[in-house]
Amino acid sequence: MFQGSSALTLDAKGRMSIPTRHRDALLQQEQGRLTLTRHPDGCLLVYPRSVWEEKREQIARFPMSARFLQRLLLGSAQDVDLDSAGRILIASELRAAVGLERDAMLLGMATHFELWNAQELERRQAQDLAENSTDVFDTFSF
Repeated sequence: MFQGSSALTLDAKGRMSIPTRHRDALLQQEQGRLTLTRHPDGCLLVYPRSVWEEKREQIARFPMSARFLQRLLLGSAQDVDLDSAGRILIASELRAAVGLERDAMLLGMATHFELWNAQELERRQAQDLAENSTDVFDTFSF
């Protein structure tokens, strides 16, 4: 179960270190194999490969009316492996698509991660808090 956030820095080649607290689990359970793809919200999704393989099958069964989502999710998917230093290489086309240049935030989302441009995540969270009132709080308390 992945949770928490980590401020990360991409190097000049587009490599990013996976935080140690997640790296060990990914190496043990997934042999360091991950899949990256785009999310409609403007971030990248980072899936352990076994989780992605299940999601990929679900996405492939989407109806024709969701073809745009298939193109986004399946058409952007790229398999990556952790290197010996615990880094992954994020392809330039994925970095460009979501505006990842240097400062990034990795958010644990239970079964996968979201990878955001740090400034865009901050802007997005402020906007979401200001605009959204949700009914989820009717059934959840802190």
